[in-house]
Amino acid sequence: MKFSDLTADLPALERSIGESYRGSRRAAMPVFRPYLDLLNEFTLRGGKRFRALLVLGGYRIASAGPVSAVLPAAAALEHFQSWMLVHDDIIDHSEERRGGPTLHRLVEARHRAAGLLGRSEEYGVGVGITLGDLQEPFTIEGLLSCPVPAARRLDALREYIRMTRETAYGQLLDIQNGATPVDRVRESDVLTVHRLKSAVYTVASPLRIGAILGGGNAGLQSDLESFGIDIGVAFQLRDDILGTGFEATEAGKSANDLVEGKRTLLVVRAWADAGTRGREALAAVLGRPEATPDSVEEARRVIRDTGSLRYSESRIEQLTKRALARVDRSPRLRRGDREFLHDVADRLVHRNR
Repeated sequence: MKFSDLTADLPALERSIGESYRGSRRAAMPVFRPYLDLLNEFTLRGGKRFRALLVLGGYRIASAGPVSAVLPAAAALEHFQSWMLVHDDIIDHSEERRGGPTLHRLVEARHRAAGLLGRSEEYGVGVGITLGDLQEPFTIEGLLSCPVPAARRLDALREYIRMTRETAYGQLLDIQNGATPVDRVRESDVLTVHRLKSAVYTVASPLRIGAILGGGNAGLQSDLESFGIDIGVAFQLRDDILGTGFEATEAGKSANDLVEGKRTLLVVRAWADAGTRGREALAAVLGRPEATPDSVEEARRVIRDTGSLRYSESRIEQLTKRALARVDRSPRLRRGDREFLHDVADRLVHRNR
């Protein structure tokens, strides 16, 4: 099995996501239907559906049954992803998502256009937070509606609870790191955020949920967990490199992470190894949206010259090698399963957008 084999299920996945909103819309009071339409448009606006496809992949590793049995669970991960994105965009004061306005900005604009009372920005944030919260019932509903034995559904729900809790812990630590002076943020702090906030819900839990629903045993789930954590952290380190403007395609990421003040491994290592002038160059852009392009480029130069970019690349390589070595050693994974996980690692780690 290759990851690309799963893309044949994308149309059915999209239909499952859309039907979940349409079903709720039919049952909702008319006043709530426009809000459900907003969620429907936001979730189906775009995205790679990577997490959802990993649910299908985990199921195929554990079971020979048709993946149609777990399409609702795959859709559930997309509802969860939308939930996280809506809240992340509010926290990060983001303006765009998936080629359109962020959800809270869209609501803000509609409030302003309608001439409603109160401050449009506060209204957009309040409705945005609530719409993010509204995604959770869709997530739980999807997990519970899979036509598999009830015990598996319950175990999948337990995994979802763990995933949600650890993702929230990661977000809390990420916010705390952002409020902490750079010289007091350690590498372990950054990697803990990546493990909790990204690796668990991007790779490890989607694979585990699929395997659980497919009847995979504890050993198989452990193998997928180990792979998912290492590759998930490597994925986020790559995202940090792209988000700082390194190796990104023109259509990909920019240096937004610097002006947003994110405490990435690139920044933490560069700050530790830079001299006074290098730290001044970093301080001139960190958390400063008004920073000039020349200032941003100077900060990027500091990151390169201190070896911080090279160090992040080496950590990505180490994590990827360790993850794939575990996959190749596992007696519970078949040859096709190993090929699939190698493909997943390549797609997540070696990318330019």
